[in-house]
Amino acid sequence: MNAIAPLTTPAVSVDIQGVNVSYGDNHVLKNVDLAIKSGEFFAFLGPSGCGKTTLLRLIAGFNQADSGSVLIGGKDISGLPPWKRDVGMVFQSYALWPHMTVARNVAFGLEERGVARDEVRRRVALALDLVGLGHLAERRPSQLSGGQQQRVAVARTVAIEPKVLLLDEPLSNLDAKMRAQVRRELRELQQRLGLTTIFVTHDQEEANTICDRIAVMNDGVIQQVGTPMELYERPANLFVANFLGTANIMAGKIVGTGRDRRFEIEGGMQIHVAETSGVPDRAKLVFRPQHARLSPAGGPSQASFSLTCDIIGREFLGSSIRYFARAGATEVAVDMPFQSSRQLFEPGTAAMLNLDYSSVLWLAE
Repeated sequence: MNAIAPLTTPAVSVDIQGVNVSYGDNHVLKNVDLAIKSGEFFAFLGPSGCGKTTLLRLIAGFNQADSGSVLIGGKDISGLPPWKRDVGMVFQSYALWPHMTVARNVAFGLEERGVARDEVRRRVALALDLVGLGHLAERRPSQLSGGQQQRVAVARTVAIEPKVLLLDEPLSNLDAKMRAQVRRELRELQQRLGLTTIFVTHDQEEANTICDRIAVMNDGVIQQVGTPMELYERPANLFVANFLGTANIMAGKIVGTGRDRRFEIEGGMQIHVAETSGVPDRAKLVFRPQHARLSPAGGPSQASFSLTCDIIGREFLGSSIRYFARAGATEVAVDMPFQSSRQLFEPGTAAMLNLDYSSVLWLAE
């Protein structure tokens, strides 16, 4: 094994330019523009039916665009069939041959490409070693766990030395504990290979934990592209804010002008907003549960502004307590660190909801 040379596939960029895809009257992808960097672990994230799998299959060559281009390493591959694109795809179902051994499954794509027998053996051995399954080469898929089958599917794809690795919800068939383990393994493998990898998922936790950047999609449109932290801290719109993590969204309207400009929350409470703050006239106040604090009713304000609220419930989450409170007409969640010595806020009591201007967003409807 020490004599085996590593798989060597230089990282390449992937560019999507002005892509549109329709099925009859259903416009699935709408003028999509996207630039994925060489060696990046990138995710398409969004709800079912948003177009993310269609976009992945378009890169693979299984779907065709009505207009626009797909470039890999600067080369337009839009007109090439799948087998000439130098991409490898791991399907959600893994698609392993049940009658073949692990080694034969990994070798299959190489043999179909007419690779010499000695080279097939070399690549199969290396690919299985990369995913930690060299010792199971002679087993059949039915003798493997779900996580091991997933790794065989990855090994089979890596063995053909693709320029781009495509992963179509590859963890969806695994239980929660196995998903966490396998996604770490995928990330480590991707970093070792330096291979440009595109990952499709509807699970924000999966995308956040293993990807460098994420494209959030909805209704065939790229809503925002950024790192997990950028998307969480600075969502571009209400959809992104609501889709990534828990977001409190308070509806209201701007009343008054100049120095008397205020945001009136549904239910009547008002927050002063500076004339130069950039808050649109029809905005919603958005904040994360951990960005708010509760304090006893009637006490001094502990932040930029405070709202009276009623505690309606709570959940113990171990390191924190999640409170549910009603401020005006809106129910919000507030996460407070758990300390055994701290008195808890009881459901049915009043409290103050404290927020800082620096930790809230004003997003247009």
